Amino acid sequence: MDVSTFYALFSATCFTLVGLWWNVVQGHSEWMRAPALRRVVGGIYLSFLLPALMGLFAQVGGTEQPWIWRASFVVIAVIGCASTLRLLARDRAEGVGAGLVWHRVGVIVLYVLIAVVGSAPEMADVVNLKGIQAEALLLILLVVLGHALVWRFMAGEGRAAEAT
Repeated sequence: MDVSTFYALFSATCFTLVGLWWNVVQGHSEWMRAPALRRVVGGIYLSFLLPALMGLFAQVGGTEQPWIWRASFVVIAVIGCASTLRLLARDRAEGVGAGLVWHRVGVIVLYVLIAVVGSAPEMADVVNLKGIQAEALLLILLVVLGHALVWRFMAGEGRAAEAT
């Protein structure tokens, strides 16, 4: 598959997931009342929005202007990493379960890798990929972790909030 086509489909899919998530959230106003739940809802939102934005910048920059996707991936990854670190700090202070902590650590690791490959795409040569291809694989993993967070939330904390 052409990398440009991948990023077009990927970005559109991620923006669709953002919209679907907001539709789910609208039906559960109780989630927005509790600060801890609101943070999880926001984390899920970012887990789809930030990759969608990276996909858009990858389409704009492509192979003709690689500095566009490279710079945007680094900046957006730094934003994602900082946001996730903030969520992690609050989660740990509130004694949130180890499953969510490990999830957030995995997200941080992926954001760091995205920023590193964006800064030095030649590192992807080690695995016989172009930088923009390696970034695509990392973004896929990031969205998979986003889906895992949705599942965990919908089966755990979100259900518990509905019961109260």
